Amino acid sequence: MSVQQQITAINAAIASGERVVQYNGKRIEYRSIDELVRARQILTDQLAGTSQMDVLNRATVASFTRD
Repeated sequence: MSVQQQITAINAAIASGERVVQYNGKRIEYRSIDELVRARQILTDQLAGTSQMDVLNRATVASFTRD
């Protein structure tokens, strides 16, 4: 199943208030709707080519000089 199909299945579960997603003979029961929303975000990030680790690994460095 493609990532987009997984997102579609999760969206359907969220819309119906269900915590169970089924695809390819697999059944996944999430603990809460919030967990479903987080799973959808992770998959959406994968589809966009980013991940939570990409965000966590970013850093900004500032440099100051005195004149």
